[in-house]
Amino acid sequence: MSDPAIRIALVTLGVEDLARASAFYEAMGLKRSRASQATIHFYDMDGVVLALFPNDMLAEDAGVPGEAHGFRRATLAWNVPDAAEVDSGFARVMAAGAVSLKLPYKTSWGGYVGHFADTEGHLWEIAHNPFFPLHANGAVSVPPPREGAKQ
Repeated sequence: MSDPAIRIALVTLGVEDLARASAFYEAMGLKRSRASQATIHFYDMDGVVLALFPNDMLAEDAGVPGEAHGFRRATLAWNVPDAAEVDSGFARVMAAGAVSLKLPYKTSWGGYVGHFADTEGHLWEIAHNPFFPLHANGAVSVPPPREGAKQ
């Protein structure tokens, strides 16, 4: 029996206000799963599940102190097929209550990106990367390793 491939199946964001966070993501267009419970909300993102869970409960679940604040050393990315969709997606999250961190701009590497924070301060990038094609379901394709490259 071979080892299963490593794949991110679920991303859980710790939130201070579950109702506010859920309202934001639902205003973005996500639909809450019926698997959601009073203290955790799940959103199917076509192969990856986004979960919203109160900060204190998430910290307790992981066995770590719950008082961490500031930069969380992570950014979530939402890739779209073109620059126009970056602009329309950015407008959509702003209307949903996001905080603009960097308006969409052309990058030095040929992409087009904008940065925002959700209502709980989680950092997001909405991006068009012409070098990472998208599957029909919106999932990103990255080029495979070069032949002979060290793994």
